[in-house]
Amino acid sequence: MKIGILAGEASGDLLGAKLIHALRERCSDLQIEGIGGPAMMAAGCESLFDIERLAVMGFVEPLLRLPGLIQLRRDLYQHFTQHKPDVFIGIDAPDFNIGLELKLRRAGIPIVHYVSPSVWAWRQKRIHKIAKAVDMMLTLLPFEAKFYEQHHVPVRYVGHPLASQIPLRPDQIAARHALCIDEHAKYIALLPGSRKQEIRYMAEPMLRAAQLAWQKRPDLRFFTAHVNEQRYQEFYEAYKKYTPDLPLEFFTRRSQDVMAAADVVVVTSGTATLETMLFKKPMIIAYRMSGLTYQLAKLLVKTPYAGLPNLLAHELLVPELIQEAVQPDVIAEHILDYLDHPEKVAYLQDKFTELHKQLRADSANCIADAVMSVARL
Repeated sequence: MKIGILAGEASGDLLGAKLIHALRERCSDLQIEGIGGPAMMAAGCESLFDIERLAVMGFVEPLLRLPGLIQLRRDLYQHFTQHKPDVFIGIDAPDFNIGLELKLRRAGIPIVHYVSPSVWAWRQKRIHKIAKAVDMMLTLLPFEAKFYEQHHVPVRYVGHPLASQIPLRPDQIAARHALCIDEHAKYIALLPGSRKQEIRYMAEPMLRAAQLAWQKRPDLRFFTAHVNEQRYQEFYEAYKKYTPDLPLEFFTRRSQDVMAAADVVVVTSGTATLETMLFKKPMIIAYRMSGLTYQLAKLLVKTPYAGLPNLLAHELLVPELIQEAVQPDVIAEHILDYLDHPEKVAYLQDKFTELHKQLRADSANCIADAVMSVARL
């Protein structure tokens, strides 16, 4: 069985790796190629191009790299039409994947798209293009599947694989032992994101917030995790520039251990907010982008919240600081508020556990079944 697959960033790489393992349990003679990161390559995917070529964010930044992205899509289309897979799986990265999927489906290749774009939140007219581009949409969140059903697009809600992977009661002490850090200290996690632009916009306010919190609570310790050495180096340079005396420990490819070990997490919007919720950690969601991207987002995005925990709960469970609201003193105040009010933390943990149970499913096997049902066999 031959599978084409494409993931556009770190979170998609992890989802793709789990899917590949589940597919291999059904078909031992499996050839997988496309674009993936280290997790997918370790699972046996031949990556034809570097995943970093797709790691762009926002509305404006992709325009600056448009010629290269167009050429990459052409190269992939040519490859997959010359070496047709039994099924092509696009994982997230909708602005790149949906266009490629549309062309490949017209060429007779069955298409599965895994991780719905936020079509329910903004640019809803995209649903018509999606309907032409996919044979099956796989959604991670229950409210997404309802949207596709309303528009008569084949869909399966498969649950979120992280909800099955992460235990309902994470072990903070075990995570601290795994990281070789003090099991008794108060640790604040700084998680600025996996993209270069996120480090650019978030490193300084996060670090300065940590410095302010540390000045008021000298017993606090801080740690951070990054998806690769490049992001680590970018954040380290910001650390040396802005807060070189801050007691900050660095980890690479250990974000889940850091989440599990933390007392409070400062995190950018995206999948990391869901992971933080599943680890039952109080969080501050903070996100900055370019000014033009933000103005466009304000016009286009129609959801009341930015963070997945708040969207799933239909209420503002955790603070969201967006653009100009991302101020070091405000972030620091929220950190200290959590530490000073354990009853707030306990309430959040109960709510997060409820949401965790709702998202649990045998995701990898559900997804593998969906892929096999669509594949040209």
